[in-house]
Amino acid sequence: MHPFPQTPFPLGYLEIIMNIDALKQDLHFNTELRGHSLQFTTTWGLFSPREIDSGTDLLLKYCDIKSDEHILDLGCGYGPLGIALAKDAPNGSVTMLDKDFVAVDYARRNLIANRIPQGQVLLSNGLAQLPKDQRFSTVVSNIPAKVGKELMSIFLYDIDQHLLPGGQLVVVTINGLRDYMKRTFNEQFGNYEKVKQGRDYTISRAVKEG
Repeated sequence: MHPFPQTPFPLGYLEIIMNIDALKQDLHFNTELRGHSLQFTTTWGLFSPREIDSGTDLLLKYCDIKSDEHILDLGCGYGPLGIALAKDAPNGSVTMLDKDFVAVDYARRNLIANRIPQGQVLLSNGLAQLPKDQRFSTVVSNIPAKVGKELMSIFLYDIDQHLLPGGQLVVVTINGLRDYMKRTFNEQFGNYEKVKQGRDYTISRAVKEG
């Protein structure tokens, strides 16, 4: 007996495998973020590989930074948050972290393509690979919906250790996590601000008090 069911593949699957070589090629798109024309190279398997997702877009519209900001992008993917913000901080720096080596590879390529000389990308499980004495004035993150309370607790504690006094943490989450973020921000930082709530996503902010 043949080990596989003798049923034809759905037409959609046949179409895909006939174009498998094309699917393995890099994806490319151009976009405008915060008034900057940017180009991104991505691949299937990364989050939102064909366009900027609406959560990232919302955060970029409501995150205030200065020209000398030292920025950390946690869970950077192929780099849209960190790269767009770095364009507004030419006198500062940007560090981007991701635990996915494929994401790190594409983020590095996109840093170069978008001419961000003050940036670096590190393969890191959370903030584990940061030097203990490195400090940031802004930390941003597009937090996954299923991050889990244990990992979120680790993130918030480590971010607090790496924030400068007066530094800000700005995150985007699905609206269903809004109350959780309010509670955990208050517990870790003693403050919480709902910067903007959209149809699907909420921008939350906390400040490290001096």
